[in-house]
Amino acid sequence: MAGKTLTRMDLSESVFREVGLSRNESADLVESVLDHISDALVRGENVKISSFGTFSIRDKSERIGRNPKTGEEVPIKPRRVLTFRPSHLMKERVANGNKR
Repeated sequence: MAGKTLTRMDLSESVFREVGLSRNESADLVESVLDHISDALVRGENVKISSFGTFSIRDKSERIGRNPKTGEEVPIKPRRVLTFRPSHLMKERVANGNKR
């Protein structure tokens, strides 16, 4: 299923059209929002956007993995991973094909 990718420029263009800010102000606003979200996640905070979903950081401990080609066991280092859990409204909207 090949589809279009939504980019920062698309978001700032939408803000420009719908809010009425200048293109530069719209791009700055989108950048600022994304920076706030990123900074909160780096600090280990959850980011909850109502009717959209929740971004959170999860610490994964060290474990043993396996190379699928050779079957050799290899250690996987502990790491932090970003997770996203969509809201029920977002799940329903996606399931219904974006109907409002």
